[in-house]
Amino acid sequence: MTEQYGSIEAGGTKFVLAIGNKNLEIMERISIPTSTPSETIPKIIEFFKKFNVCAIGLGCFGPIDLKKDSPTYGYITNTPKIDWQMFDIVGVLEKELAVPILFTTDVNAACYGEYVAGAAKGLSSCVYYTIGTGIGAGAMNMGEFVEGFSHPEMGHMIVRKVEADTYEGNCPFHRDCLEGLAAGPAIEKRTGIKGQEMGQDDPTWDFVADYLAQAIYNTTLILSPEKIILGGGVIKQPQLLPKIKEKFKQLLNEYVSYPHIDEYLVLPTLGDNPGTIGCLALAKKKQTLSN
Repeated sequence: MTEQYGSIEAGGTKFVLAIGNKNLEIMERISIPTSTPSETIPKIIEFFKKFNVCAIGLGCFGPIDLKKDSPTYGYITNTPKIDWQMFDIVGVLEKELAVPILFTTDVNAACYGEYVAGAAKGLSSCVYYTIGTGIGAGAMNMGEFVEGFSHPEMGHMIVRKVEADTYEGNCPFHRDCLEGLAAGPAIEKRTGIKGQEMGQDDPTWDFVADYLAQAIYNTTLILSPEKIILGGGVIKQPQLLPKIKEKFKQLLNEYVSYPHIDEYLVLPTLGDNPGTIGCLALAKKKQTLSN
C-alpha cells in the first residue's frame, strides 16, 4: 500500500487538511473554518480517519510551545484566539488518531516546503516571510529550523516609523511593530480600504514596502540567509516587491555582499501550497524518525 502522509495547516481563519504521498503530491485536501476546538477538532478527526496515514505534519498559528521537555509541549499558548488558549492540540490529535505528529509553526511549515521543494531547494539556508492577516517568518539552516527557547516571532520586530506615516499601528501587544504597521488589517485600518481595492499608486504601499524592507535588512544582517522568500496575500500586490527591493538596497547601502537581488528576494515557487507541502514533508520526516 502506498504510504500516506497527513498535513494540517492550522490558520487563524481556516484549517487546511490534506493527504499526500511520499513524493509530496497532494492527493486530497479540504478546508474547514477555524471556530472553537470543540467544533473544529471533531472535523479534523473525521477527515483523517478515512485514510491510513503514518504521520502528520502540523503547522499551527501561535504562539505555540515547541520545547519537547516542557509540560505544555504541543499546546497553543498565548494566542489572541481565546477559545484556543492553552489548548493541547498535539496531545488531543495524537490520542484520537494514534499517529505521530511533527509540530511547528504555520510559517515554519511554509518555510520548510519552499526549502525542500520550492524556491530554496538545494540551498543550505533560507527565510520565509508570510505577509497577510499577520506577519510571521521561519528560518532554515542546514535542514533544521532556527529556534532557541521558542520559535522566532520576526513579525513583531520593531521598525522605524516613516515620518509621513501617521498611523499609530494595529498590534495589540506592541502597536507599531512590523505586523502592526504592514499586515493586511493595518493596511485596511490605515486607509479604510482593503488592500486589494487600493490603487497601486496609493502612498500606503510606499510605507508598507519601507517597513518590509527594514525587516529584510535586519534579517540579512542577523542571519545572512541564502534566500528570503516573501509569501502571503499582501505580497501579491504586483507593485510591492519592486518597491521592497529598491528600499532594501538603499538601506543596506552595499555594506555587505549578498546574492543578486532578483535571486535573493523572491516569491514562493509553490504558489499557495508551501504550507501543505511543508507539512507533508514534515510528516514524512517524522515517520522516518519514528522508525
